[in-house]
Amino acid sequence: MGGRFWELALGACALVLIFEGLLPFVSPAVWRAVFQRAMQFSDGQIRFLGLLSLLAGLVLLVFFAS
Repeated sequence: MGGRFWELALGACALVLIFEGLLPFVSPAVWRAVFQRAMQFSDGQIRFLGLLSLLAGLVLLVFFAS
């Protein structure tokens, strides 16, 4: 059972890296603009976006990984 977990975990990490790399590879100017805009967010706004991302991931995990 533990081996299957690590296979899934590494596969999930690989997919995250692939998706994270798509925008800077395809359109570096848009990627740079997104980060320049993100630098203007307050800490609270960034934390809120992080919370939304965590919750969305948990919802996807609960509904689609079981």
